[in-house]
Amino acid sequence: FPHLLYSHMGLVNHTVVTHFILLGIPDANGLQTILFITFLAFYLCTLLANLLIFSAILTDPRLHTPMYFFLCNLSVLDIGYSSISTPKMLTNLWFQSRVISLGGCMSQVFFYHFLGSTECLLYTVMAYDRYVAICHPLRYRLIMNRKMCALLAAGTWITSFFHSTILTSLTFTLPYCGSNVVDYFFCDIFPVVKLACADTYVIETVTLTNTGVVPITCFHLILASYIRIMFSVLKMNSSEGRRKAASTCASHLTVVMLFFGQCALIYTQPHLSKVLVTAVQIFGNVVTPMLNPAIYTLRNKEVKAALRKLRGGQNPEH
Repeated sequence: FPHLLYSHMGLVNHTVVTHFILLGIPDANGLQTILFITFLAFYLCTLLANLLIFSAILTDPRLHTPMYFFLCNLSVLDIGYSSISTPKMLTNLWFQSRVISLGGCMSQVFFYHFLGSTECLLYTVMAYDRYVAICHPLRYRLIMNRKMCALLAAGTWITSFFHSTILTSLTFTLPYCGSNVVDYFFCDIFPVVKLACADTYVIETVTLTNTGVVPITCFHLILASYIRIMFSVLKMNSSEGRRKAASTCASHLTVVMLFFGQCALIYTQPHLSKVLVTAVQIFGNVVTPMLNPAIYTLRNKEVKAALRKLRGGQNPEH
């Protein structure tokens, strides 16, 4: 390959991959312009919607509560998550530029697992927040104080940083001395390690364990939280209280099902066709980050009021 750097060490020739070639979206020939316009529109909507949510929560003192603090974190995550692969995918579609540097590929692997893991843990923290708010309302402010919220949020980011650092290090300490063509539209661990000229058993086992254990554990914790919430809601005497609790939880559950549904399809169904896996992955990377703010605001009067006041330039306190 012309994309390989050749070096001489002793009497043995080694080829060191300095960059990779992304094959892109399968069966997309002739559809590049339509896909480019569609994905660009989704990406711009994602950036705008999440920035609006973030700004509305930041500027409205009435939204300075644990639930909206975690929603702010989710908005930042969605902006970052959609930016991992979408800009490069748009470049590939419009300019047919499929080359990605080794550093760029490492960044995609790192941030994909860093932000994906953070989002997974954050949904669990948000479920715990709703559990405390509905099942222990009198102790809510005591339990979910500022320090606790900061610790929980920081914990999700720090844990995910170490999780992703380990996976990325294991992936790129492998020698890459053959083909540099990645059969995918962005750099992820499995498409990349297929190109390694060494045994990949350790990285594949660690990746499968981590990407399996983390989401499954989080999903069961969320499920346990919502079972407890459901029983508490059914015991409520006030129909208005039941309606408000159900409305808040419905938004979170919808977002959770979108996230974990995608994970389940990609990581538990290895025999799915490449086209279907790519479609599910693109939905998760491009569409879901745009849907999250829509799901939360459509069912939330407080956020909608804050957005209206932000648009009108009014002081939220009046």
